[in-house]
Amino acid sequence: ALGVYLMTWAGVPVSTTQAIVGAIIGWNLFSGTTTDTNSLVKILTTWLVCPLLAAVIAMGLFKLTTAVLSRIKLHLLRTDACTRLGLLLAGAFGSYSLGANNIGNVMGVFVPSSPFIDFEIAGLFTFSSTQQLFLLGAIAIGVGVLTYSKRVMMTVGSNIMPLSPVTAWVVVMAHSLVLFLFASQGLESFLISHGLPSIPLVPVSSSQAVVGAVLGIALLKGGRRIRWRVLGSIGAGWMVTPMIAGIVCFISLYFMQNVFDQNVYAGGPGKAPVEMVGFSSPEIPFRRPK
Repeated sequence: ALGVYLMTWAGVPVSTTQAIVGAIIGWNLFSGTTTDTNSLVKILTTWLVCPLLAAVIAMGLFKLTTAVLSRIKLHLLRTDACTRLGLLLAGAFGSYSLGANNIGNVMGVFVPSSPFIDFEIAGLFTFSSTQQLFLLGAIAIGVGVLTYSKRVMMTVGSNIMPLSPVTAWVVVMAHSLVLFLFASQGLESFLISHGLPSIPLVPVSSSQAVVGAVLGIALLKGGRRIRWRVLGSIGAGWMVTPMIAGIVCFISLYFMQNVFDQNVYAGGPGKAPVEMVGFSSPEIPFRRPK
């Protein structure tokens, strides 16, 4: 969280996925836990595929959209109204895809130690502890958007290259589709049932997706209006973020263990840690708190 906060303050769109992965690797290094290389390679691969896929989708969608608009020849006022509606719908779809794919970055590691308990609402449905935890994460994301997102929004919306309303719609749709592809269990089941290779259900970077989409359209237009300095700072932020998160995690664990006399990994005195689900090597099992 600290690494993402610092980059957000600098106006650099970075990935919470990268920060979480860096922090978990820092924890593994401190505790001597073997990192699950298969999971790590799968996640690292998506860091390369995500912006490329977003760029390809944005290029195709931009060509299709401009072709349709030039063919139907709407009145200027009607075009403006349709664009506004399209942006609202694309924003809603983007928010849904972001929540489906990225909420696990923020709250996934807390699921085994959730302080909430399941309860029923009017006898109609059960509100599980995991759902409560994810609701808390969604509220926190909303507060962050309202209070501290302007610099990153300006970087993505205008600093990489100027975006027209139609181009902005294409960027948001391409970004949303990429996140949806990596979060849809229904799509994964459909592909498997038809003998097709499935898309891994892993958290991907919304920042990488949206920057990839912007860059794809910029290259389609010849790349003349790309601000390469801004793009370079974003790339540097992507490389630095996991390192910052890993270092901060390592140092924090050191102080917790040696200054505050807390046991930060299983097998010693003090409160046992939670299990790092899906990212620690199965060769070294963890004990859940009793």
